Amino acid sequence: MEEILTSGFAQLGIPLPDGAAERFRAYYELLNERNKVMNLTAITGEAETARLHFLDCAALLKAADFAGKQVIDVGTGAGFPGVPLKIAEPSIRLTLLDSQAKRIRFLDEVIAVLGLTDTETVLSRAEEAPARFREHFDIACARAVTRLDALAELCLPLVRVGGVFVAMKGPAAEEELREAETAIRVLGGSVRELVSCPVPGTDVTHRAIVIEKTARTPDMYPRRWAKIQKTPIR
Repeated sequence: MEEILTSGFAQLGIPLPDGAAERFRAYYELLNERNKVMNLTAITGEAETARLHFLDCAALLKAADFAGKQVIDVGTGAGFPGVPLKIAEPSIRLTLLDSQAKRIRFLDEVIAVLGLTDTETVLSRAEEAPARFREHFDIACARAVTRLDALAELCLPLVRVGGVFVAMKGPAAEEELREAETAIRVLGGSVRELVSCPVPGTDVTHRAIVIEKTARTPDMYPRRWAKIQKTPIR
């Protein structure tokens, strides 16, 4: 795993901080052990985890400037992309948001074992996030949560004006972006760019959709999840 990570970070052009390889190893071991009883991820094995989770998530550091930023990972699950981003850029002040208590318990263990500072977990649905989170974060990020129009309604209300929402998407990124154009505008966002993120050591390329928060989100958003699903903003 260490060789894959060292080579992969070099290919990404991202410095691997001191102690990061050891933290990724500890994270993998916890993930592998708890996955046997918690079904945290379908990706297993050292090489696949290193490439398709750790390097894949770390590639987001090429899409925006995360250094020193207040970051929220929405629907983080087993900690992706937030924990790899924090390991790779320790200056991030990170909030991991998820609606399942078992995942939050796992993430609390990860934080303790890896000795991550300036990192908190919050048990909540995104549309029910604490009021103090509204327009609070420099960056909101999400990976494999839901389609972009719905995801924008969950994430953009959490981003301060001048901050960014970074959505990690696959081959359908441009289609989802076209579908979400109205929602992004209504929610106070403006598309800055689409960044290609090739995963080192694989033939996989993901797209990071970077959306700048240019205006405050109207108070009526986000709506309840059932409403978001039934009547997306289009």
